[in-house]
Amino acid sequence: MRVLVVEDDPAMAAMLQHGLRRAGYAVDTVATGTDALWAINETILDVVVLDAMIPAPDGFEVCRQIRENGRWVPVLLLTARGATLDKVRGLDAGADDYLTKPFAFDELLARVRALTRREPLQRPARIQVGDLVLDPARRSVHRAETPIPLSPREFALLQELMRRAGETLTRTYLIEHVWDFAYEGGSNVVDVYVRYLRDKVDRPFGRDTIRTMRGAGYLLDPDA
Repeated sequence: MRVLVVEDDPAMAAMLQHGLRRAGYAVDTVATGTDALWAINETILDVVVLDAMIPAPDGFEVCRQIRENGRWVPVLLLTARGATLDKVRGLDAGADDYLTKPFAFDELLARVRALTRREPLQRPARIQVGDLVLDPARRSVHRAETPIPLSPREFALLQELMRRAGETLTRTYLIEHVWDFAYEGGSNVVDVYVRYLRDKVDRPFGRDTIRTMRGAGYLLDPDA
């Protein structure tokens, strides 16, 4: 098993390299985002242990770029204590797991083992359907390179429709995944937000991608 450690703190990098080698892993280390991108693109790796705050490009951008380049090696992101936003940014950028500094090496080793047991799955940093592009990490939406401002709920609804493009999603499904299980309002809230979305992502561009499937729910048509 080959692990790439991306860490600019020499003491931390040495500790990780030593510990992982003792556990039986082949370990490469780099200190910058530029070197990390080169190593990930040029080497067959089983896991990347990636510090979030490395010299530019930082760990979030490294993760985003490798996913956009079609590299699905598992990534364990190392973040600062209490930096919840960093964890969210990392997962949105395509990281598979995160660990907060300082950490026990045994826990890092257990997480590395867990990642190597997983089948590599595609986790694109951006979702694209036709000329409609949604970026979860940047919370942005563009159609034909035109930015489209959305509210958080509109964004979440569009993200679910785009993730399951071509599938009919029921109102119940959308409430459970975009709102939550505790939501007690009526299902017509979905109809209201679908109308908001159409007014922003379809009608101004002369499109009809968000379809009503009568009696069933809604579908984002990838061929529209």
